[in-house]
Amino acid sequence: MNVVWQGGPCSVETVHQVVAAKRELKEATVRTLLRRLEAKGYLQHVSEGRAYIYSAVESSRSLAARAVRQIIDRFCQGSVEELLAGMVDAKMLSKQELDQMAVTVRKHRAL
Repeated sequence: MNVVWQGGPCSVETVHQVVAAKRELKEATVRTLLRRLEAKGYLQHVSEGRAYIYSAVESSRSLAARAVRQIIDRFCQGSVEELLAGMVDAKMLSKQELDQMAVTVRKHRAL
């Protein structure tokens, strides 16, 4: 997904070249992975000649927000406050991240 999010629409070959620089995978494996991501609704494709060009259905931020919402609903009884308190208690957030979160909250309150 990161290859498609960062590079925009790309072919199986392009994704394979980027991924192969980090992990030893065959192009057929990458093709299968992209098909599965499309079947799950994360990617879509258009045909250009014989090649499929894959693009993300939604941004990484949007997908992450949806995944976090599912975690909140499943494990925190729908409470964002419970999730954040748990993250703070577990010392998952640095002081800088907490400060940035406070700035973001203040901005949205002002709207």
